[in-house]
Amino acid sequence: MQMGTVFQASTAVWPSQITLVDVTPRDGLQDADTFVTTEQKLAFINALIESGVRHIEVTSFMHPKWIPQLADADTLASRLPRVPGVTYSALIPNMRGYERAHTAGIAEVVLVVSASESHNKANLNRSIDASLHQLTEVATRAKADGIQVRGAIATAFGCPFEGAVAPEAVIRIAQAYATMGVDQVSLADTIGVGNPRQIYTLFTQIRTELPANMPLAAHLHDRSGYALANVFAALQAGVTSFDAAVGGLGGCPYAPGAPGNLSLEALTAYVEAMGFNTEISLPKLASARQQLLNDLAHGEPVTSGHSMRQTETASHHS
Repeated sequence: MQMGTVFQASTAVWPSQITLVDVTPRDGLQDADTFVTTEQKLAFINALIESGVRHIEVTSFMHPKWIPQLADADTLASRLPRVPGVTYSALIPNMRGYERAHTAGIAEVVLVVSASESHNKANLNRSIDASLHQLTEVATRAKADGIQVRGAIATAFGCPFEGAVAPEAVIRIAQAYATMGVDQVSLADTIGVGNPRQIYTLFTQIRTELPANMPLAAHLHDRSGYALANVFAALQAGVTSFDAAVGGLGGCPYAPGAPGNLSLEALTAYVEAMGFNTEISLPKLASARQQLLNDLAHGEPVTSGHSMRQTETASHHS
């Protein structure tokens, strides 16, 4: 039997505290088969807050015809409960989306560019370079308005159309975000194909290319049960923020076969077991999940918008 090479692993970074961001109202519902009403979304968001969740991605500001499930973005955002310590964010595709989010009182916006050209065109209907140019203007405006900006990179670990994605493609976008002055860079495993070694390696590379004080985040989807292992790898690479959705809901309508998000319940229990204090109550979170699942089960079917998605879109998903 041939012996493997013995090597000394490098000392891993281990953050002292982490942030869990619930993305259920946006990513968890964007591809749902039934509508959840504004009142039901507000009740669910209140239930999340009661559970101890303090960072919630509440919606996305696009033209309603592309993602009809989120057509109530303006109304929802303007009616959010203002609770000290709770941060609401929203994903935006362009300057018009930013203006709507700002008018509605959203304090943090999320920009997104895909690392693969094919997915960016399917998701945003423009090239990567065109997206970066447009989002530079948005970031400049947001910073002038005192709004926090997060920069997300979709398909960072694999693309449904192109397969493997070169690390250089991800690094280029991360550097562009840093130049824009974003407050955080997030890598998204949109189709859930990343493995722990890949997660650790790419985040470690990104870390060396960005300012030392630039926080890193991970947006993970769970295809083969790798997501929690990927969380561990990301933690060791210095990632301090993780997106998740209750019940593992969600997907991406522009990424065929994309699995659901990392479960917020599983993530919470996992990091708590490792000694991180999330201040999230799992029993209350379970109650919030059941409330939302009941709303989804009894909602009106979504019948419009889907047939138009592949021809032209102003959408945006990670």
